[in-house]
Amino acid sequence: MTITRDDIRAAVGAGKISEAQATAIVSLSDARRGARENLDGLDEPFELFKGFNEIFIVVGLWILYAGWSGLTGFSSFMTSNPEGPLFIFALIGMATSCALAAYFTVRRRMIAPSITLAIMFALSAMQAGFVLGTFITDDQQGTVLIASLFCAATLLVYWLLFRVPFAMFLIALATYASAFALTSLGGAELDSYQDVFLLSANASFAWITLALGLIGLTVALRFDMSDPHRVTRRASQGFWLHVIAAPAIVNTVALTLFQQGGVGAYAILLAFLTLMALFAIVIDRRSFLISGIGYVVALVTLVAEDGTWAFILLLGVFLVALGAFWETIRGGIMAGLPAFPGKDRLPPWTRPRELQA
Repeated sequence: MTITRDDIRAAVGAGKISEAQATAIVSLSDARRGARENLDGLDEPFELFKGFNEIFIVVGLWILYAGWSGLTGFSSFMTSNPEGPLFIFALIGMATSCALAAYFTVRRRMIAPSITLAIMFALSAMQAGFVLGTFITDDQQGTVLIASLFCAATLLVYWLLFRVPFAMFLIALATYASAFALTSLGGAELDSYQDVFLLSANASFAWITLALGLIGLTVALRFDMSDPHRVTRRASQGFWLHVIAAPAIVNTVALTLFQQGGVGAYAILLAFLTLMALFAIVIDRRSFLISGIGYVVALVTLVAEDGTWAFILLLGVFLVALGAFWETIRGGIMAGLPAFPGKDRLPPWTRPRELQA
């Protein structure tokens, strides 16, 4: 049985609920059932700031951070003779970021200042980790490993406290840095940075990156499927994980195929990207696809050879066409797919029914 707005009005008239309670119920219903109808079609929600006041505050925060860094000498990350005060200054920076987040994130629920404070916390945590690492070991890779692990762990605590979606992105970056430092401790000889991501170079980090990308994608899908209408911060958590997971998945495959060269390799890569596009359409995440393809384009510009620019041109045509007809394409694909576990927990592929007036 569906409760309509007429039922709510009747409940108010009968004195069962107050006007304030009725307004709260209607607002909640609009958020849960009709939030996506206020978007352009079935667009993917995305917001970096709510107004210019947030930009004003962000500018102030960065000026504050610059002054603090200059006053304390905080800008030096790697130092052969770390001083005790640097660690204390870093902890103060972390604590200050948390205090400001308690106001701007928890109380004011501002988006851009929350992202800025998460970045500042991460920088302070990385600084503290570097100082801590130089006290523990003289090895540079070991220092980077300690700093990255410290940063990832403290960022996780920060996320648990404030639930800032962008913190997920930073946690993933710190995790990748930790994985890279861990694999480099063995003293693997890499002729170039490309060898780090090449399966053909037997670089363990290539496989780790691929695994971490799949893990990030899994967590992102859990967030998405818990909020199919994408009206809570869980959807934003998933958004930033998709942004970092897609390049992690695609970089190893794409770079390996680029190094092989030839029409066959490009055909395989195109098929791989097509599968990624179909997956992105099903889960309704443009962010997953655009970050993955954007990373591929970046790789192409680094290893560009004859014919690669034609490949970029094709990718551009593909993205423009897909963006123009995303809703129609997704509606057709989802309608044609048989029922599968979790399909009903994906974002709707038809416009939600208008709420009764």
